[in-house]
Amino acid sequence: MENQVRRAQAGFENDVNSMGVRLYNLIILLVDIIVVNIKWILYTIESVYHIFSPPPEVDVRGEIVLITGAAHGIGKELALQYARRGAIVVCWDINEKGNIETCDEIKAQGGKAYHYVCDVTKRQEILDVAEKVKKEVGIVSILVNNAGIMPCHPLLQHTEKEITTMYQINVLAHFWMIQAFLPDMIEKNRGHIVALSSCAGLFGLKNLVPYCGTKFAVRGYMQALQEELRADSRNPNVKFTTIYPYMVDTGLCKRPHARFEHLLKLVKPEEAAASIIEAQRRGIEEASVPRRYYYLEKYGRLFPRKAMVLVTDLLDTGVHSDL
Repeated sequence: MENQVRRAQAGFENDVNSMGVRLYNLIILLVDIIVVNIKWILYTIESVYHIFSPPPEVDVRGEIVLITGAAHGIGKELALQYARRGAIVVCWDINEKGNIETCDEIKAQGGKAYHYVCDVTKRQEILDVAEKVKKEVGIVSILVNNAGIMPCHPLLQHTEKEITTMYQINVLAHFWMIQAFLPDMIEKNRGHIVALSSCAGLFGLKNLVPYCGTKFAVRGYMQALQEELRADSRNPNVKFTTIYPYMVDTGLCKRPHARFEHLLKLVKPEEAAASIIEAQRRGIEEASVPRRYYYLEKYGRLFPRKAMVLVTDLLDTGVHSDL
């Protein structure tokens, strides 16, 4: 009988302790929810505020900026404009002649530039050329993954080689470049990685199925890499900026079309480059060129896909097949 009483008392005490633990955990959860909601509101207000009053632009004088695809288009304009702002520019491209011309233009304007030939589809070549840059120029502090290709035709008309090459240049090359230069940024506790996605990384478009796949991939890996470094115990001071340009007049987009051409006109390379540099200097994590497309995508996700299809049909913008 005495043993039964003791067991009953022990059971009662365990139940009380268990209830106390559950109550404590519930209070902690409620506090966490309240804190998260307060921070959510504050961060939302901060984000809206920065739309109208962006953070100040940091100085890039003396920074070593490496740009892939610097022989032409956006890459060339980025190289020229970074150099005008006092950066030391490292130009990479498989096109040696165009790459040298970019550097010559920079030097003619009094800037500092270095040119390297590199096939970014080859990982080992990237790593080898990266070592040359570190020895001959210094540690890269701003990496701009810009190189890309854009075949424009229906998926069933794409060849295996086309799709493979597109992923090698538009996605895998980004990984090899980051593996080559990110460790130094972490060690120095400073750096900035800029990746060019596309508005085709925000919206799916016909005649650009593999291309859209590569650009959505850029968006995904940049978000994941940022999260990975946020969880890093070293807390490295490395920033990330993903850019989503609309169709830029570089020759990549051979047969663009838009129902409202005055509203949806092609972006000039120099305008795209200026917006990209501004986003990087302000530390903006994601931005489209023009800015409105990024917000349109965010707004559109609040509605059913059929509703966004109506908007897509209304605007009727994209590319015709280049075949």
